[in-house]
Amino acid sequence: MTRPTERFSSRAEDYARYRPSYPAPAIDLLAARCGLAPAAAVADLGSGTGLLTQLLLARGAQVFAVEPNAAMRKAAEQQLQRHPRFVSVAATAEATTLPPASLDLIVAGQAFHWFDVQKARREALRVIRSAGFGALLWNERPQYPGAFLDDYEALLLRHAPEYAKIVASRADEASMREFFGGRMEQASFPNHQVFDFEGLKGRLMSSSYAPEAGHPGHAPMIAALHGVFERHQKNGKTVFPYQTLVYFAALKPPG
Repeated sequence: MTRPTERFSSRAEDYARYRPSYPAPAIDLLAARCGLAPAAAVADLGSGTGLLTQLLLARGAQVFAVEPNAAMRKAAEQQLQRHPRFVSVAATAEATTLPPASLDLIVAGQAFHWFDVQKARREALRVIRSAGFGALLWNERPQYPGAFLDDYEALLLRHAPEYAKIVASRADEASMREFFGGRMEQASFPNHQVFDFEGLKGRLMSSSYAPEAGHPGHAPMIAALHGVFERHQKNGKTVFPYQTLVYFAALKPPG
């Protein structure tokens, strides 16, 4: 596999345009339970193109967007650099470069599976303040996905050789529990996107496991995607459903 910090270098534009954001109730949870508040100091680890970062900024937090991939980081900077509370950080979850005990909340959206869990936990404990929280957010397959998503996933299993391995490692509860030090809570919220064919293609190509143009598997995959879209579209659109999962816990209990 390509190194995690390099996987999205050629996909930043599609990622910024076609990846799902996170529903308002998920961010409300961070505010109610995890210390997200105006003037809170938050690190968004593996912040990518800033999908989660911008939602945190909208709640008044100062957000340190920690992203090792230059192309992804540049995409976030182009969109968010004028925001006074946005700080772009060229670093990793395992070595954030942030000062000790400087954060109220650490989050990661759709990125935790790329982290070295033990190193990321040590770094989180170094930079989090007493009673500070961590939260890991995922847009994942819903419990009852429906015919479209079943068909789409069958396409991935046929045409994207890395898909099964990567998806199996994403919202891995054992790894997340280790990161949190043993205990965590979990909440779930419905989410979705609506796509025409070009949007669905962009959503597919934002995924690091999708063969890119020039790869022998790319054209057959796109042809199959046309078939999936035509089978499920209504009035030229199809709904792509998600279940947004939030896992959270105090990283450093008070005292």
